[in-house]
Amino acid sequence: MDADDVMAANQAFYDAHEQRDLAAMAAVWDNSDRAVCVHPGWPILRGWLAVEESWRGIFGGPGRNQFIVTNDVVAVEGDLAWVTLDENLVDVAATGTIAATNLFARTASGWKLVLHHGSPVMFRG
Repeated sequence: MDADDVMAANQAFYDAHEQRDLAAMAAVWDNSDRAVCVHPGWPILRGWLAVEESWRGIFGGPGRNQFIVTNDVVAVEGDLAWVTLDENLVDVAATGTIAATNLFARTASGWKLVLHHGSPVMFRG
Protein backbone atom coordinates (compact mmCIF):
# COMPACT_ATOMS: atom_id res chain seq x y z
CA MET A 1 0.00 0.00 0.00
CA ASP A 2 2.77 2.49 0.87
CA ALA A 3 4.43 2.03 -2.52
CA ASP A 4 1.13 2.73 -4.29
CA ASP A 5 0.58 5.87 -2.20
CA VAL A 6 4.10 7.10 -2.96
CA MET A 7 3.62 6.49 -6.68
CA ALA A 8 0.33 8.42 -6.52
CA ALA A 9 2.13 11.34 -4.84
CA ASN A 10 4.85 11.12 -7.49
CA GLN A 11 2.23 11.21 -10.27
CA ALA A 12 0.59 14.22 -8.60
CA PHE A 13 3.96 16.01 -8.85
CA TYR A 14 4.15 15.43 -12.61
CA ASP A 15 0.47 16.29 -13.09
CA ALA A 16 1.00 19.62 -11.29
CA HIS A 17 4.12 20.23 -13.39
CA GLU A 18 2.37 19.50 -16.69
CA GLN A 19 -0.67 21.60 -15.75
CA ARG A 20 1.50 24.46 -14.46
CA ASP A 21 -0.61 24.45 -11.32
CA LEU A 22 1.22 26.12 -8.44
CA ALA A 23 -1.46 25.25 -5.88
CA ALA A 24 -1.33 21.58 -6.87
CA MET A 25 2.47 21.70 -6.75
CA ALA A 26 2.33 23.18 -3.25
CA ALA A 27 0.01 20.36 -2.18
CA VAL A 28 2.60 17.77 -3.27
CA TRP A 29 5.54 19.35 -1.41
CA ASP A 30 6.38 19.53 2.27
CA ASN A 31 5.99 23.30 2.63
CA SER A 32 8.81 23.62 5.15
CA ASP A 33 12.49 24.43 5.42
CA ARG A 34 13.39 20.81 4.70
CA ALA A 35 12.19 21.08 1.07
CA VAL A 36 15.11 20.91 -1.37
CA CYS A 37 15.02 21.12 -5.16
CA VAL A 38 17.72 20.83 -7.81
CA HIS A 39 16.39 21.63 -11.26
CA PRO A 40 18.73 20.62 -14.12
CA GLY A 41 21.47 23.23 -14.36
CA TRP A 42 20.26 25.18 -11.32
CA PRO A 43 21.90 25.69 -7.94
CA ILE A 44 20.45 23.90 -4.92
CA LEU A 45 17.25 25.53 -3.67
CA ARG A 46 16.62 25.07 0.04
CA GLY A 47 13.34 25.74 1.82
CA TRP A 48 9.81 25.80 0.48
CA LEU A 49 9.82 29.54 -0.28
CA ALA A 50 12.80 29.19 -2.65
CA VAL A 51 11.36 26.02 -4.19
CA GLU A 52 7.94 27.64 -4.67
CA GLU A 53 9.49 30.69 -6.31
CA SER A 54 11.33 28.45 -8.78
CA TRP A 55 8.09 26.75 -9.81
CA ARG A 56 6.40 30.14 -10.18
CA GLY A 57 9.13 31.13 -12.63
CA ILE A 58 9.07 27.84 -14.52
CA PHE A 59 5.29 27.91 -14.86
CA GLY A 60 5.44 31.49 -16.14
CA GLY A 61 8.02 30.65 -18.80
CA PRO A 62 7.59 29.67 -22.43
CA GLY A 63 6.90 26.20 -23.74
CA ARG A 64 4.91 23.31 -22.40
CA ASN A 65 5.83 21.03 -19.55
CA GLN A 66 5.07 17.54 -20.77
CA PHE A 67 6.78 14.34 -19.66
CA ILE A 68 6.78 10.70 -20.48
CA VAL A 69 8.04 9.05 -17.30
CA THR A 70 9.94 5.79 -17.77
CA ASN A 71 12.08 3.48 -15.65
CA ASP A 72 10.25 4.53 -12.48
CA VAL A 73 11.15 2.47 -9.42
CA VAL A 74 9.90 3.11 -5.89
CA ALA A 75 11.51 2.12 -2.60
CA VAL A 76 9.98 2.59 0.85
CA GLU A 77 11.97 2.45 4.09
CA GLY A 78 9.96 3.43 7.14
CA ASP A 79 8.83 7.04 6.86
CA LEU A 80 10.97 7.77 3.78
CA ALA A 81 10.42 6.73 0.19
CA TRP A 82 12.11 7.57 -3.07
CA VAL A 83 11.28 7.22 -6.71
CA THR A 84 14.02 7.11 -9.32
CA LEU A 85 12.99 7.62 -12.92
CA ASP A 86 13.67 9.14 -16.30
CA GLU A 87 11.76 12.27 -17.26
CA ASN A 88 11.52 12.24 -21.05
CA LEU A 89 10.71 15.80 -22.03
CA VAL A 90 8.29 16.46 -24.87
CA ASP A 91 8.43 20.18 -25.53
CA VAL A 92 8.79 22.60 -28.40
CA ALA A 93 11.66 24.33 -26.56
CA ALA A 94 13.56 21.28 -25.31
CA THR A 95 13.67 17.56 -25.69
CA GLY A 96 15.81 15.14 -23.81
CA THR A 97 15.97 12.92 -20.79
CA ILE A 98 16.39 13.98 -17.19
CA ALA A 99 17.39 11.39 -14.59
CA ALA A 100 15.39 12.28 -11.49
CA THR A 101 15.09 11.29 -7.86
CA ASN A 102 12.05 12.28 -5.83
CA LEU A 103 12.29 11.76 -2.06
CA PHE A 104 9.07 11.65 -0.04
CA ALA A 105 8.51 11.75 3.72
CA ARG A 106 5.47 10.30 5.43
CA THR A 107 3.57 13.08 7.22
CA ALA A 108 0.26 13.33 9.05
CA SER A 109 -1.28 14.45 5.73
CA GLY A 110 0.29 11.72 3.60
CA TRP A 111 3.48 11.39 1.57
CA LYS A 112 5.05 14.79 0.84
CA LEU A 113 7.91 15.58 -1.51
CA VAL A 114 10.98 16.80 0.36
CA LEU A 115 13.59 16.52 -2.41
CA HIS A 116 13.47 16.65 -6.19
CA HIS A 117 16.75 16.31 -8.03
CA GLY A 118 17.01 16.26 -11.82
CA SER A 119 20.13 15.89 -13.94
CA PRO A 120 20.34 15.78 -17.74
CA VAL A 121 21.40 12.44 -19.15
CA MET A 122 24.50 13.11 -21.23
CA PHE A 123 25.67 9.54 -21.73
CA ARG A 124 23.95 6.20 -22.05
CA GLY A 125 26.28 3.32 -21.38
